[in-house]
Amino acid sequence: MKAQPKASHFVDGAYLEDTAGAVIEVIYPATGEVIARLHEATPAVVEAALASAARAQGAWAATRPVERARILRRAADLIRERNPDLARLETLDTGKPLQETLVADWPSGADALEYFAGLAPTITGETIPLGRDFVYTIREALGVCVGIGAWNYPSQIACWKSAPALALGNAMVFKPSEVTPLGALQLAEIFVEAGLPAGLFNVVQGRGAVGGSLVTDPRVAKVSLTGSVPTGQKVYAAAAAGVRHVTMELGGKSPLIVFDDASLEDAVGAAMLGNFYSAGQVCSNGTRVFVQKGLKERFLSRLAERTEKIVLGDPLDEATQMGPLVSASQLDKVLGYIETAKAEGARLITGGARASLNTGYYVQPTVFADVTDAMTLAREEVFGPVMAVLDFDSEDEAIARANATEFGLAAGVFTADLTRAHRVIAQLQAGTTWINAYNLTPVEAPFGGSKSSGVGRENGHAAVEHYSQVKSVYVGLGPVDAPY
Repeated sequence: MKAQPKASHFVDGAYLEDTAGAVIEVIYPATGEVIARLHEATPAVVEAALASAARAQGAWAATRPVERARILRRAADLIRERNPDLARLETLDTGKPLQETLVADWPSGADALEYFAGLAPTITGETIPLGRDFVYTIREALGVCVGIGAWNYPSQIACWKSAPALALGNAMVFKPSEVTPLGALQLAEIFVEAGLPAGLFNVVQGRGAVGGSLVTDPRVAKVSLTGSVPTGQKVYAAAAAGVRHVTMELGGKSPLIVFDDASLEDAVGAAMLGNFYSAGQVCSNGTRVFVQKGLKERFLSRLAERTEKIVLGDPLDEATQMGPLVSASQLDKVLGYIETAKAEGARLITGGARASLNTGYYVQPTVFADVTDAMTLAREEVFGPVMAVLDFDSEDEAIARANATEFGLAAGVFTADLTRAHRVIAQLQAGTTWINAYNLTPVEAPFGGSKSSGVGRENGHAAVEHYSQVKSVYVGLGPVDAPY
């Protein structure tokens, strides 16, 4: 049990165990070995978490924003100090290589805590003159927030959700994915060490039933979910029954459009980042790569050359560039999509099979060309290292086909013509877009989707709107004018 935590849950400022809950085995994806055993939260654990959050939240909201900010900043500093150990734990939990977790996971979480710490003291209301009278506004915390995480960026997601929630005076009960439950416990411990009062950030483990009990509790004012579209639809419906605030960051089948005049090396590099980073397990990945016909064959040739040099191996070796998929079930799902693509007539350029390593859930980085819009590979989210390359003739055609999907999370455009770049981006139906770049998500910028890919935004100043509400106060300075 090389990654066994002190206990399964973190409630009211301390670790908490209840062995009556169903067992959750944590599997190291590179070897298949069990590295920790946790227990699902029982109703008693869920109640303790919600009760402590409700109790602590009022005093926290009344705390000066600058004092809340100091605690979040301390937590960010602690994360950065401990990044090597935290990155190793993230690698064990997810299978992502250290080359990634050292720079992308916890560091992004620390950035979020630091950003919202800086933002919190600047959040003010406004004064609206009305002649004799006036109105002023107050931005208030929502109350108890529930965060539900995904397994691909578990610790980053925990920070992205808790940072604005806590900065703005809320409490949070966070449920990690049962596949990757370890990092959130470390975050809870760091928060307490940084000075966060007990009860303001609680972690409870569990599967869908635990999430459901959190989402429907009357004490909960807000739900923030990162997950699949089917899960999001269920959680959204449950939250709506209580008229709760929601943020839904869901799946995608995002287009990356490459025009003939694009820099070949940059476009190929972006396509690889948008399909193979984290073994393709990134919601915003540009998994439909539309390449204009004049560049198509050169693009495919260079893409194959660079893809075949990707180093798969031990995630704990910093030379490893791509690790395994997160689980055996995800491996089976991705291999199924690969076989379906072959059967439907897509042209395999490289990869296309399970990687020949001794252990673990590894899949070769895979590229298919001549993919059509009707193929399964172009319509469904694979969540693995499988790229679909489609070709197009005209700008209008590319835009229409890119938008012909239920998803709307992300999109990218590569071209040397910046006028065209802005024109195309303006027409793409996606919440997060890039020009001559891909999958860069700084915490200063809002992140989120449109259509079935979600509602609300994480990060940036936009997150303030989703973790607080405005109260208007009308001030009368004269006699009441009543017609009675």
